[in-house]
Amino acid sequence: MKAAVLSAPGVMSIREIADPVVGPRDVVVRVTGVGLCGTDFHIYEGHANYHTDRLGRPIPFDVSPQVLGHEVAGVVEVVGSEVRDLSAGDAVVLDQGRNCLSAGSAALCEYCATGDSHQCETYAEHGITGWQGGLAEVLVMPAVNAVRRGHALPAEHAALTEPLACVLHAYAAVGRCRDIARYRLQDADPSARVQTVVIAGAGPAGLLFLQHLRQVVGLDGRIIVSEPNATRQALARHYGADAVIDPAATDVVDAVLTLTDGRRAEYLIDASGSAQVFRQMPGLIRKQATVLLYAHGQSGVDLGVLNTLMFREPQLISPIGASGGFDSDGRPSVYRQSLELLESGRIDVSRIVTHRYPALEDIPHAFGSDDRAGADYVKGVYAPA
Repeated sequence: MKAAVLSAPGVMSIREIADPVVGPRDVVVRVTGVGLCGTDFHIYEGHANYHTDRLGRPIPFDVSPQVLGHEVAGVVEVVGSEVRDLSAGDAVVLDQGRNCLSAGSAALCEYCATGDSHQCETYAEHGITGWQGGLAEVLVMPAVNAVRRGHALPAEHAALTEPLACVLHAYAAVGRCRDIARYRLQDADPSARVQTVVIAGAGPAGLLFLQHLRQVVGLDGRIIVSEPNATRQALARHYGADAVIDPAATDVVDAVLTLTDGRRAEYLIDASGSAQVFRQMPGLIRKQATVLLYAHGQSGVDLGVLNTLMFREPQLISPIGASGGFDSDGRPSVYRQSLELLESGRIDVSRIVTHRYPALEDIPHAFGSDDRAGADYVKGVYAPA
């Protein structure tokens, strides 16, 4: 079959690769939508490589080429001999993570047993840690990693089930720390209630966080978004931001101080991937605020920036992935929750998907061109016609 293969930083081409082996518990999924994630671009550019050996050393792309793509929607083509709850023709979204249930383990490791499957003792990810990702014609996965969906939601939107699931997991991680947090979302006690949330970055993740806070959490407090791109600024306003700051034109700290009458924010979400946000954090947050470190890929700032931040004694939370436990059929609960929000329309991604690539041959261009630098770019999706 054909796939977009990364063989060196910045070098991607369409190649024939071996058809994956289909086990009795597996399904063969024809790919119909793949979100192009910031993590994919970090790997492509050589800033990250999560395919490592047993000592944690990255395995070079020329030694082990990679097929990226972990935000995947598709249609089941073939089911293994032991699969009883999926059939050919079923539309699905995929949990790209390999965990104890994926492996059919008789006993769960301590992480899978407590709903933290992204920390599974034997965890691996399609499209990230060396396993074949979705930028190919088909993908073979354990059936328990495939969640059935309806056909009404376009595949290019269904592919965003994974990033939204990550947002839900991040919110749950903050909730687990609620008892020790000074300030809490929607708290009954006004003195402990979050009055202001700052979201750094209005890319796909920031816009999903914004919608989740407004449409799912029902936050009635102030949400301030920092974002330099005009298209994304407009989307932030559309999705419910009270104020949007252009960090290229305005001092963000000064603007937040003005908007909050000097109080600052009790809750900050870094969805930017910009290391400069760490320089700004001490001026943006109230003492003992909650800081959600969601974005990845920051570089170019010395760790000394943490010194001033630590004096404000924030609660730093750094979730990863879309853990959240398993349903009775072994499938990931948080993916079903995410999919329901998309299918019901409570979370709208139609405006977030701005670039569509209809052919596998378009993928090297999607990664190697300057599309992402365009003023109108928010999110790209591979959506084969």
